[in-house]
Amino acid sequence: MPQLTDQGLQTINDLAQRYGVSPEAVMALLQALVNGNGRMAQFEHRDLGGAGQWMAGGMTMVGDMFNHGLKAKVDGLCSELSQLLATQPFVPFPAGTQSQRQGGGQPKTSHDFSDTGSVSLFVPEPPGRASGQWWPAELGVPNGTGAQNQVRYAYFGATHRLAIELNGHVTVYDTLDHQISGVSQQQGRGGSLTLTSQHGTVSVAMLPVVAVDGVQTQASESPVAPPSEPHRPDSAPETDIFAKIERLAELHKKGILSPEEFAAKKAELLSRL
Repeated sequence: MPQLTDQGLQTINDLAQRYGVSPEAVMALLQALVNGNGRMAQFEHRDLGGAGQWMAGGMTMVGDMFNHGLKAKVDGLCSELSQLLATQPFVPFPAGTQSQRQGGGQPKTSHDFSDTGSVSLFVPEPPGRASGQWWPAELGVPNGTGAQNQVRYAYFGATHRLAIELNGHVTVYDTLDHQISGVSQQQGRGGSLTLTSQHGTVSVAMLPVVAVDGVQTQASESPVAPPSEPHRPDSAPETDIFAKIERLAELHKKGILSPEEFAAKKAELLSRL
């Protein structure tokens, strides 16, 4: 999600104080609404009763289904955030979604925006960047995009690239010869991502990292050798192994790689020394 303005941060804090939740809970709902094109939200946060859903028009579900006070709190927060999103000149809805628009280019809604229209939530995109485009411009138009549990991804088949945004950081991967047909994530925020291709499923952590936040890396080879050229442990320089461990640690820190996957891959690499 794009960076919030100072006014946007103040708005988040004001809503948190008024509804008696943490600012992180309000941010979770805002991200969920951005992912849901401003009209629906699928979220998970302890302040909101765990996992839940909201849809404009009256549908609200929380983990504690008989807690009507919590349902009213979630509905109020989502309604106000949905109103705020509808008044923004730039709304970072994920590419590939469709939004209903009316006069002025704003999403249709039945709410009164008179009290929220002056709030500017997001820092505008740089000139020349398409609205909602969070990946590097040089990647072009993606074959497909999606978002799950506060993770966004975009796949570029022609250039064999996969861009993933997590916690404000964008990592670009080389998809090698994989023809990606789907992306899935383990349950919970920060769960590891796996891809579906003609070769079956593969963890994102097994793909070479091309760039992080626009900075090119030296990951020009896959951590896993191609089937036609089996990897020989005794041929890997120690510096190369340590570099791979460092890259895996960074993926683990960002939440893309689960603790179990990181530990297993680290042990495998160390065994080659």
